[in-house]
Amino acid sequence: MFRKFQKAALVFAVVATVMGSVTAFGASFKETLRKAQNGDAEAQFYLGNMYRTGVGVRQDYSEAAKWYRKAAEQDHAKAQFYLGVMYDDGEGVRQDKSEAAKWWRKAAEQDHAKAQHNLGVMYCEGEGVKQDYAKAVKWWSKAAEQGIAEAQFYLGVMYSKGYGVKQDKSEAVNWYRKASEQGYAEAQYNLGYMYYNGEGVRQDYAEAVNWYRKAAEQGLAEAQYNLGIMYSNGEGVKQDKSEATK
Repeated sequence: MFRKFQKAALVFAVVATVMGSVTAFGASFKETLRKAQNGDAEAQFYLGNMYRTGVGVRQDYSEAAKWYRKAAEQDHAKAQFYLGVMYDDGEGVRQDKSEAAKWWRKAAEQDHAKAQHNLGVMYCEGEGVKQDYAKAVKWWSKAAEQGIAEAQFYLGVMYSKGYGVKQDKSEAVNWYRKASEQGYAEAQYNLGYMYYNGEGVRQDYAEAVNWYRKAAEQGLAEAQYNLGIMYSNGEGVKQDKSEATK
């Protein structure tokens, strides 16, 4: 199951003070509302944020969607992204995967990295769009180039399996490494696997242990198991049965 950026991706600063609500837009709620009503896209976006999270105002998903839409229709990329999230989740609007894909595409075309990643997921899984691995690779490539670890990992999977792109194990290793260096546990596990089996890289048990260990320390069960096997067999590390059974 491929992961999309959803609620956890909503990052903004809204500061509630004793004297009233102050938005990241740098104005009082009333001033932000006035600007939003006058068509200011940035103010509309921040109102959407406030209504969605209930910071400074009573939480109201319908109002959040309304203000995100107004900003999104003015090509505000962040508003397009979050409107897509609301359609994907069915918050404040009827759930509609095709509408989510529509708004993520608009944001993605403005180089919004998380929208590019989410659009890649939609194409890979055939949610809201016709399944198309080549288009999944296209959008994940754009997000990966912008440093999105999840996209780097999924792009590595596509290269490893040859889905939507010519199979290339060394290119898979390249993307697994980039995601691994950002601490992405599944990528660290896959990179360990590639080193263990000599796929896309020269076989190196010590490097396999290194990456399995990093993933294992993040609680990834498969990595913990493989690391235990390597300690049991003395592959890449000094044989240690007690360490193997930890």
